[in-house]
Amino acid sequence: MWLGHRGWLGVVVQWRFDLRPLSLAWTWGSYRSPMAGTLSTRAEAADGLRAPTQQNGDAGSDARVEPLPGRPEPGGPVVEPAAGIVEQTPGDKREEPSALAPDPGKRKKRRGATRERVVPPPKKRRTGVSFSDEHFAETSYYFEGGLRKVRPYYFDFRTYCKGRWVGHSLMHVFSTEFRAQPLAYYEAAIRAGRLHLNEEPVQDLSIVLKDNDFLRNTVHRHEPPVTAEPVRLLAENEDVVVVDKPSSIPVHPCGRFRHNTVIFILGKEHQLKELHPLHRLDRLTSGVLMFAKTAVVSERIHEQVRDRQLEKEYVCRVEGEFPAEEVTCREPILVVSYKVGVCRVDPQGKPCETVFQRLSYNGCSSVVRCRPLTGRTHQIRVHLQFLGHPILNDPIYNSVAWGPSRGRGGHIPKTDEELLRDLVAEHEAKQSLDVLGLCDGDMPPGLTDSTAPSSELAKDRLEELAIAPQKMDGIVEAVPQDMDTVDLAQGKAAETDVMNQETDPLCAECRLVRQDPLPQDLVMFLHALRYKGPDFEYVSPLPPWAQDDWQEN
Repeated sequence: MWLGHRGWLGVVVQWRFDLRPLSLAWTWGSYRSPMAGTLSTRAEAADGLRAPTQQNGDAGSDARVEPLPGRPEPGGPVVEPAAGIVEQTPGDKREEPSALAPDPGKRKKRRGATRERVVPPPKKRRTGVSFSDEHFAETSYYFEGGLRKVRPYYFDFRTYCKGRWVGHSLMHVFSTEFRAQPLAYYEAAIRAGRLHLNEEPVQDLSIVLKDNDFLRNTVHRHEPPVTAEPVRLLAENEDVVVVDKPSSIPVHPCGRFRHNTVIFILGKEHQLKELHPLHRLDRLTSGVLMFAKTAVVSERIHEQVRDRQLEKEYVCRVEGEFPAEEVTCREPILVVSYKVGVCRVDPQGKPCETVFQRLSYNGCSSVVRCRPLTGRTHQIRVHLQFLGHPILNDPIYNSVAWGPSRGRGGHIPKTDEELLRDLVAEHEAKQSLDVLGLCDGDMPPGLTDSTAPSSELAKDRLEELAIAPQKMDGIVEAVPQDMDTVDLAQGKAAETDVMNQETDPLCAECRLVRQDPLPQDLVMFLHALRYKGPDFEYVSPLPPWAQDDWQEN
């Protein structure tokens, strides 16, 4: 005997009662009972009320999960999100209507039947694709004054429309979320053909964004210099690559850094590709850094990390005379700002533990061995600040922005907002916002009054370009047809092509004159000395500042 009704999901459920004892079965099907028509009409009406929200996403907030850096591009190699536009996975909230309950009131529109802009379906992504030779060939390095520098190059920032952008114009999105450039820049970029929506040139900033829209913004990219110290290989086998990371070089692309990262340097100079970082070091921290060559090895070592089978040992130079006996700090640490990258000791923070042991004292500063038993952000640096012995040249936790005691004992005579504002102001004055993981014009609201890196003169120039189409003709011709890669083959022609991309008429950074940092200013006195697991142990040499006879200049 069969009975049927329409379930809460809009799917007809069949119930079959078998006359045999103790036998009850149910199946999904398309059988409709006499009541199914009424129930179907009600369910479809309810679905119709929910459909716009499911299809278009939340225009008021972005509840989607941010993708990891390095997600593959649509149908191609990966690009990492960076300053300017953040990559977004397509169709995170889109929910397809049930095939068992079609909406009789909707008719399929013919493509091009109306003037409504058609959004193509999101392209499939190939997972597991790493940076390739195409990415490594975007530009080249040169060395000057003890620094590794990257020649400016053209780069495409790519993103799918975020939920909170749906229903808003491009002008609104650029003016509220990407304030590093004035609107005059984006108007000039449109005339130069550098903004694309679904691979079609954008003609007007007033265009309204839809769900699954794909944006591409071509920019002239500059990277900050890093130390010229080489990335030395400590060990390499079929499973792992272990390097001695210099200070000032990020592990992977982030913010303004792309080619000046360990991942790109290993790929360009050592032909080591598709590596999996097994742990991370802060940009200013030097020392042992491990990469797995395969996903299987990466998962195996990460499992050892989760089981706390790995031992890490650091060495640092701190202010003053550190106690001679072993010191254990168990103060919980709270993240003040993920955007700025600042933490502090707070009872509401996460539990952590670090063991310290003084190795030497030269009358002014101490060399201390550090063994973090947990892995919180900036754990060693925050605990040393709390103990009153911050790292000697720590640009964040040994700053006057923390007050007269510089955070000793957790005493900070200001609010978190005031602390962040003072830290940003200090490093903005020193032109060292990269220390905080920020770039000019990318500060959180309320922390600074500046909104763009360009001067008033540069802003006026952009406005001139935006209103003068005849001037833009020359700019369009100056932009290479292929701005994704640069031919770096040896020869005069290749060198000429690279040089032609080093200046750009729309680029505000090209008009700025920045003073290069001194190589010694790029070194923080914190070094990852040892990394030990159940079946491996890797050690890097002590840096010069950790020697017993070292004296501060």
